[in-house]
Amino acid sequence: MDKTSLIGLIMGIIAVGVGMVFKGVSPSVLINPAALLIILLGTAATVTIAFPTSEIKRVPKLFGIIFKEKKQMDPVDLIKMISEWAQLARKEGLLALEAKTSEIDDPFLKNGLSLAVDGQSADYIRDVLNEEIEAMEERHSAGAQIFSQAGTYAPTLGVLGAVIGLIAALGNMNDTDTLGHAISAAFVATMLGIFTGYVLWHPFANKLKRKSKQESKLKAMMIEGVLSVLEGEAPRVIEQKLASYLPAGERKKILEEGSVNKGE
Repeated sequence: MDKTSLIGLIMGIIAVGVGMVFKGVSPSVLINPAALLIILLGTAATVTIAFPTSEIKRVPKLFGIIFKEKKQMDPVDLIKMISEWAQLARKEGLLALEAKTSEIDDPFLKNGLSLAVDGQSADYIRDVLNEEIEAMEERHSAGAQIFSQAGTYAPTLGVLGAVIGLIAALGNMNDTDTLGHAISAAFVATMLGIFTGYVLWHPFANKLKRKSKQESKLKAMMIEGVLSVLEGEAPRVIEQKLASYLPAGERKKILEEGSVNKGE
């Protein structure tokens, strides 16, 4: 479970709900079927129109990505693993790493090491793996754009809902009580549109973009690591190169610990 997504969602709901109470507005006003229909179904409709079926089908999976923490290799563990590969390759040759491919869980890293062991050139390996990263980033960007567009449409639909409500209110000018209630209900759609747009959809899009960037960064580390092993670089040199991808604290730690071949 991605705790930040859940915690942020709960905080947003509490902020608006408690804020309404402090302002003297009953949260029960949100139980407005017309407003909910206009905002939720209307947003779903606009997004469905805007994107092809192949991308819309991925929406349930995208929610899973937002609220679940994807298991990825720890960058520090990756550096140590590649350092060990470099040591083995320098001692026994690149073919000695063939047995290591069966121990790798990450398909991307496994593919990269397999290409290196098979004798492919560094340029070919870099091109193949970079193409895979670009394809992944394009898929992720399309998914994030769905939520980004939903965040753009929802507030506008809120205005549409308010206009519809005001039209209904103006039809009851002779009844003051009904008029006041109708005007109040008209702005519920606007509030729901703004809330879903800026507390849900836009933040969801940003979360997907950040997760995609983290995954791309890890894959870039894998490419540099595999190519460094292929080129016969020393384990310590590889550690220093890959440590540049880490935050300052982790970078200092990995460099201080050194590799099992620290003396090289």
